[in-house]
Amino acid sequence: MGQSINIPTSGTQCIGGYLARAQGKPKGGVVVIQEIFGVTAHIREMADRFAAVGYTAIAPAFFDHLETGAELPYDDAGMQRGKSLITELGLERAVEDVASAAEAIGSAGRIGTVGYCWGGTVALLSALRLGLPSVSYYGARNLPFLGEKPKAPVMFHFGERDRSIPPEAVDKHRERLPQMDVYTYPAGHAFNRDKDAHYDEASARLAWQRTLAFFDKELAGA
Repeated sequence: MGQSINIPTSGTQCIGGYLARAQGKPKGGVVVIQEIFGVTAHIREMADRFAAVGYTAIAPAFFDHLETGAELPYDDAGMQRGKSLITELGLERAVEDVASAAEAIGSAGRIGTVGYCWGGTVALLSALRLGLPSVSYYGARNLPFLGEKPKAPVMFHFGERDRSIPPEAVDKHRERLPQMDVYTYPAGHAFNRDKDAHYDEASARLAWQRTLAFFDKELAGA
């Protein structure tokens, strides 16, 4: 369904991206924000899923600033390389790239974001700083930013058995952002990723339904 594109950024460099267009008039647009593994088949499939329900979706390849076409395996080596890349990239540049990606699909209507793991924190920052309605899946790096005043609503999804995000960290989201929806599921980290043992089908399905309801309200005005 989708295609590879180039996205002009706030600097002089273009980065790649995966674009999946909605059929007919879109209900809005969604920037799909990757995990630490790059724009993998799973991230491209998520963009396709949003396009299939009426949202033009774009997944920017943030790592192109550092390594063109990086798509890392879901193993220890891939995790270590991914951690190195996100550290070098930095969250501020990632948020700038989200703004560029949102501009690239601006004709779709109102734009929001959804992000997973590292991308979950970038999604949170997109709501706080860019004013884009956002859905954050298991963002383990959220806590330092919960004191910022949000410019747009954000929905959170967490796994109750996620060892990287203990219950007290989830509670901090409820305490500091009481106006936002915070959902937990009987699952571990990365429960939405259907490519490995982390996947929890029932939790992923319910989170997907809630995510769509959020975007239908915040982007499509349903």
